[in-house]
Amino acid sequence: MIDGKEVPNFINGKWSSSSGTEYLSIANPATCEVLANNSLGKMADASSAVQAAAKAFPSWRATPPEERIQYLFKLKQLLEEDFDEIARITTLEHGKTLSESRGELRRGIENVEVACGIPTLMQGYNLEDVAHGIDESMIRQPLGVVAAVTPFNFPSMIPLWFLPYALACGNTFVLKPSERVPLTMKRIFGLIQQLNLPAGVVNLVNGGSEVVDCLLDHPDVKAISFVGSTSVAKKVYERSARNGKRVQCQGGAKNHVVILPDADMSTTTQIISDSAFGCAGQRCLAVSMAVTVGDARETFTQAISEMADSIKVGYGLEEDVQMGPVVSRDSKKRIEKLIEQGASDGAKILLDGRGTEILNYENGHFLNPTILDEVAPENSISQTEIFGPVLSLTHTNTIEQAIEIVSNSPYGNAASIFTRNGAAARKFRYEIPAGNVGINIGVAAPMAYFPFCGWKDSFLGVLHGQGRDAIDFYTEKKVVIERWPLQWSRKF
Repeated sequence: MIDGKEVPNFINGKWSSSSGTEYLSIANPATCEVLANNSLGKMADASSAVQAAAKAFPSWRATPPEERIQYLFKLKQLLEEDFDEIARITTLEHGKTLSESRGELRRGIENVEVACGIPTLMQGYNLEDVAHGIDESMIRQPLGVVAAVTPFNFPSMIPLWFLPYALACGNTFVLKPSERVPLTMKRIFGLIQQLNLPAGVVNLVNGGSEVVDCLLDHPDVKAISFVGSTSVAKKVYERSARNGKRVQCQGGAKNHVVILPDADMSTTTQIISDSAFGCAGQRCLAVSMAVTVGDARETFTQAISEMADSIKVGYGLEEDVQMGPVVSRDSKKRIEKLIEQGASDGAKILLDGRGTEILNYENGHFLNPTILDEVAPENSISQTEIFGPVLSLTHTNTIEQAIEIVSNSPYGNAASIFTRNGAAARKFRYEIPAGNVGINIGVAAPMAYFPFCGWKDSFLGVLHGQGRDAIDFYTEKKVVIERWPLQWSRKF
């Protein structure tokens, strides 16, 4: 067990048991050992968290930004001190390797660091004499209570896309993490408790759809941040907007890489392998489709097959393991079914990761890297987010054909090109309809001071997470126009 059997809520500055009676066992995906029991919260739990946040908001809003960020400086320090333990817990409950868990947490901490710049980032602007004797200024003010609903694949990083910026801007915050991986945030909220924030400023509610629906409908919640599948993102976006909330929803992805014949094939293969099979393919920026152009087909196909076949799969806490299991038995079955579907639709299985068993971890949810070749653009697998360690290959003769394939995808989260040709790279960057673009980069993950962009079915909303977009999302703009005639002034 990790810190006890029950996964509690954190509401109004205190840990509390859920009012729910339904429990979800949290098991290690590699060993199937039960780590804890997550009580699925009810509407009453979510309402209590929102009420606590609403009560805390007026005082927190009035706290000067310079004072608010002192809590974030302390949070960064505590996250650094507890870094290895948080990463270990992420590996235990999610299955990714320890190095991947460390990398995830590092990107989350970067957002805490950026949010510490809020006294500058939140500034408005002004102009004297917009008319005779009239001055005008724009100021930013916090929204109120804001909430985030986050997924299983990055238990520490994605909540930290939102929490630091929301607090720094003067909002109060309610987090609903994935019910499948609640232990990482339980650990982080233990650190947050040490900050001695005013009660109600930040709250954690575990649960499923009932908790989410309450946050989407509650009149005191002014904004919703969501990351998950596109189908759920559309429902969250519609319901939140109907209730008059500001909303940002990061959806699914089907990320492409284009490989030109002049690419450095050794480096390209390593980077694409890391992207496709890192975190067992369970990330929204993972490469899912590789599109070769011309002579790149033969060399890349052989190289990626050999490299993927050499990846060591196993328990993520073992240092030499390069890829862990997928998160659950249901996920494994779904991925295996999609592999079979792709083959039935005409794809050729070059590397089959199904039926994987790892010595001493026979009950784990393991798949080896899988490669499907000759995947036609019209194949249903070309339009389906697999979210597993599966790379599909398709082949073209020109960069124009490759760009057309990428452009026809309903998703637009990320796309990359591998080439030494600057003109080809510019053409790709200019024409490709994706929010995150990589040039000789396999995972086009923006740094914390840039927005995490997504286009088409990969994102619903206007303002993205991270960076300046986060400041715009978590504040309202207010324009003040002032006239103070001299004759109204007292004579001294």
